[in-house]
Amino acid sequence: MNRQPPALRTTAAALAGLLLACAAQAQQAARQVFTCVDAGGRTLTSDRLIAQCMDREQRVLARDGTLIRIVPPQLTADERAEKEARERRAAAEREAKAEAVKRDRNLLQRYPDETAHQKGREAALEDMRAAIKLSELRQQDLARERKPLLEEAEFYKGKTLPPKLKQQLDANDAATTAQADVQNNQKAELDRISKVYDAELARLKKLWAGAAPGSLGPAAPEAAPVKPAVASNSVKPAGK
Repeated sequence: MNRQPPALRTTAAALAGLLLACAAQAQQAARQVFTCVDAGGRTLTSDRLIAQCMDREQRVLARDGTLIRIVPPQLTADERAEKEARERRAAAEREAKAEAVKRDRNLLQRYPDETAHQKGREAALEDMRAAIKLSELRQQDLARERKPLLEEAEFYKGKTLPPKLKQQLDANDAATTAQADVQNNQKAELDRISKVYDAELARLKKLWAGAAPGSLGPAAPEAAPVKPAVASNSVKPAGK
């Protein structure tokens, strides 16, 4: 008696299963009816998707009239673009919401009460105030350095200044202007930090009162101060 190899029997069984599945699908398709109402108000039926109704939904019914599913209308290029834009906006809103929840929870963990928040504010402002103080001292140094240069320049009133003295005066002017810009930036940063902490405190008061994290809209920016550099170039009087 001839026996088939095990591998051949397995392949035959798989093929038989595939044929049965295909037959079942074909039988299921044969029992389905596609129906729709076209642009002219006519009810159309078919055993497959109806070309005249591709721009509107089509109902797939069993032979007994039971609804199996609804096939949505195919989108035009513009409709697809609009749908994708809506999906991108929705994804961005979900991301912003998750970020707001995360930031609010971090705020609550960092500042459990108003006292803790005030300490954080003072620490951030103190760093910037120290930088501003250094800038003011540097401005005073530049003014002191300029005084002997101006006194020496008096000897050349109405005459051409020696190149070295002129170079030193120009350098002092440039350093003074640069330091003034640094101070303006520092004062602007001090104001920014204060406003950020004000916004944080307003948000925290609502969170402390029971508002759910992420329910207050976009989270406020971090109040991390940026310390502007302090110019340190010195100008020595001519002849020294």
